[in-house]
Amino acid sequence: MGKRKITIRREVAEEIANISYFIESKGLLETAEKFTKSIMNFIRALDFERIDYPICRDTERASSGLKCIPFNKKYTIIFYQMEDEVIIIEFAMAYYR
Repeated sequence: MGKRKITIRREVAEEIANISYFIESKGLLETAEKFTKSIMNFIRALDFERIDYPICRDTERASSGLKCIPFNKKYTIIFYQMEDEVIIIEFAMAYYR
């Protein structure tokens, strides 16, 4: 079995960029860059090959089969985990877990 393809939807990339721009607007250029890099490194480090991540606690997302992983206690990465692909569809505040 080959490695699962990871797809990040445009909306997710835009949300991460918006947060990064907000951090930059406060004069924290290095912090904004570290924030973006840490998210991407976190996603790359997830072991989608061996771990079946938990379904979201939110009933609406759970009924759709979406899975949730917290990131830095403030955000949640929301995605579909299929046999051959992972599609990250949302990057949201942590209350979605």
